[in-house]
Amino acid sequence: MEKKKVEVFKRRLEERQRELRHTVSRTAQDGRDADLESAQDIADRAANSYNKEFLFHQSNTERQLLQMVDGALDRIREGTFGECISCGEEINAKRLEAVPWTRHCIACQEKLEKGLLEHSST
Repeated sequence: MEKKKVEVFKRRLEERQRELRHTVSRTAQDGRDADLESAQDIADRAANSYNKEFLFHQSNTERQLLQMVDGALDRIREGTFGECISCGEEINAKRLEAVPWTRHCIACQEKLEKGLLEHSST
């Protein structure tokens, strides 16, 4: 992949990384704030519990995405960005445009979703 294109992806990924870090931090603070609220009745406690569960789920999803973005930035530093981590083939440019943190080409992603390919932590 051309260095110029890699730089464009790097800037996009770094911006997404900053956004996600801010969101994860804000969500964690919101969760701590929800713990401080003293619920008066059972309905308030139930609503508070639901809010904490929602914030936990949201935070978990954002953390997973942040890990994928971090991984893509690592692959840029290693010089392997844009290559499928399973088969080594180049990932389609349109796929990278849509999901720059992707680790797999379309064919390997489909195999992964069908359970025909093992998850990799790379």
